[in-house]
This record gives sequence, structure tokens and C-alpha cells, in this order.
Amino acid sequence: MPKAEPPRAWQRMLSGRRLDLLDPSPLDVEIEDIAHGLARVARWNGQTIGPHIFSVAQHSLFVERVAEAMHPKMPADWRLCVLLHDAAEYVIGDLISPFKVVLGHSYKGVENRILAAILLRFSLPPSLPPLLAKHTKEADRTATFYEATRLAGFAHPEATKFFGHPNLALANLEALIEPQPVEATEQRFLARFLAIEAERARAQSRV
Repeated sequence: MPKAEPPRAWQRMLSGRRLDLLDPSPLDVEIEDIAHGLARVARWNGQTIGPHIFSVAQHSLFVERVAEAMHPKMPADWRLCVLLHDAAEYVIGDLISPFKVVLGHSYKGVENRILAAILLRFSLPPSLPPLLAKHTKEADRTATFYEATRLAGFAHPEATKFFGHPNLALANLEALIEPQPVEATEQRFLARFLAIEAERARAQSRV
């Protein structure tokens, strides 16, 4: 009897790359695939107001800008890590936190391996330094509070209970929380990535 082939554990991307979810390689990661995928993954399981989804790409842009506002001297390398903090979801989607609790550590292991491959692809550390991880978490929770109360139907006390009270007023960031068409968000994500990469190149040339 012929030996059964193992189940497929890779996804083909529009770039032609095949990313193995069990053993992801940085060589199979392309920023165009990430931008395309994240712009089409809905936050909050799509349970947000408005005619467009609020995508993971838009959330990532929001979090990066929140982190920059909170820590204006954050270097470009760190801001790129913040922009890519949820990049693994271009492959595995955005599971809501309650469902992640149900799945447990198996989900987190897959997510961490994919994110590490993504960060290595762009010459970033595969695991975040503790201070950067703290800043990213702080910015993520602040952004999530505003998404919850502005888009996802949470009352302020409920959002505060789950996400904490934000340490930053929206001020000039209001436009970042308005859900946008997927094509526009994809291009904005790519543009922000390229802008930060250009900053990294300039910083490296001064070393």
C-alpha cells in the first residue's frame, strides 16, 4: 500500500511563493503578499460599522502611528517591527482573542514561527527586544480601545476593562480609524513600509 502523503501545510501566494506554515522560510516572504493579505483580513470578525471592513493592514498602520506619537524618538527599525507586529495574519487570519484562548498554545506557536520568518526577511530581530515589545503592546492596546469604542460597539467601561484606558488622545489620528476600501489600504500599507525602509537605509548610510 503506498504511503499517504502528509496533508498540505503551505499556502501559495499571488507572488508565486509557497509559504510553509510548519517551517516558514524568510525567502518565501514578500511584502506585496503581506500587504495584499492584511488589507483583506477583517478585524473584529467583521463586526464593525461602515460599508468597509476595518482591516488588519489598517490596524497595523494605526498602531505604528500610535507608537510613533507615544515615542517620537523610536528608530525606524523599531517602527517597522511595530508595523509588522500582526503580519503573520496575512497567512493565518485574525482570530478574535476568545477563540485564541480556546485554541491555546498550538496557534501561538504557528503565529510566532511565521512572524519570526517575516522579521528575518526584512533584517529585523526574530523576537522583539523587551522594551520594543512593551511599546508595541502599549500602542496595540491603545489602538484596540479606540477601535472597540468607535467601530465595534463596545461601551467605554467595557473597553477599559479589557484593553485598559488609553494613554493617548486620538488628536490628529482620527482619519486612521475610518474604515477604507481594501485597495486603498493595501497601497497605504505598502507606501508606509517603503517610507520606513527608506529611513532605515538613510540611517544605515550614516553609520
